[in-house]
Amino acid sequence: MTDDAVPDLRASDADRERVAEVLRDALAEGRLDMAEFEERLDAAYRARTYGELTPLTRDLPAAGAAASPAVSLYKSEGRGDEDGAWAGRIVGGEGSSAWAVAVMSGFQRKGRWTVPRRFTAFAFWGGGELDLREADFAAGEVVINCVAVMGGVNVVVPPGVEVVVRGIGVMGGFDHREQGVPAAPGAPRVVITGFAFWGGVGVERKRRRDRAERELSRGRDGDRRRHLGH
Repeated sequence: MTDDAVPDLRASDADRERVAEVLRDALAEGRLDMAEFEERLDAAYRARTYGELTPLTRDLPAAGAAASPAVSLYKSEGRGDEDGAWAGRIVGGEGSSAWAVAVMSGFQRKGRWTVPRRFTAFAFWGGGELDLREADFAAGEVVINCVAVMGGVNVVVPPGVEVVVRGIGVMGGFDHREQGVPAAPGAPRVVITGFAFWGGVGVERKRRRDRAERELSRGRDGDRRRHLGH
């Protein structure tokens, strides 16, 4: 299959992540400078088709080590090699914590933690965030029970996770926008249940920031601080 065989096929989140990984390696090896990396990474995450993704890694040897960029992308469409992305993240066990409470305050769970089989979040006149992008999972299906009374809970999931929303809202609501997105092979299923009264439970899907992007963000923050200092 050639690079131009099916350029109009729609690319998936996993396809964009694979291209981003090649770009990160190129940055670490000095094949791209920061400006080139930033420009190509932005283009990768805005790409909608294979035809838009392929040129971003065509001149990088890492992309062609085993196959051309386009061939690698087309193989992923059949979901033949995506399981490894979730290998090791469903770990079993009890989970890091089973509940979080915000009463006229807030809570946050983020970074590396293990989501238990059932987690309960309660917010009353307050808010909380559960960020699952870097989390491990105690089981292939986890249930997050959210109770929001004049408050809110926001759940952030990474690409590839299947989301099912079963909560009930009374003068409040649950966000269903991410429901119905097919799961990647080996990825967990997150079931969001609970009750919202004069409050809300939000669900959003975001990719995980890598170290290069965090360094870039810190560099920009430093530039802004220096500019303000002058």
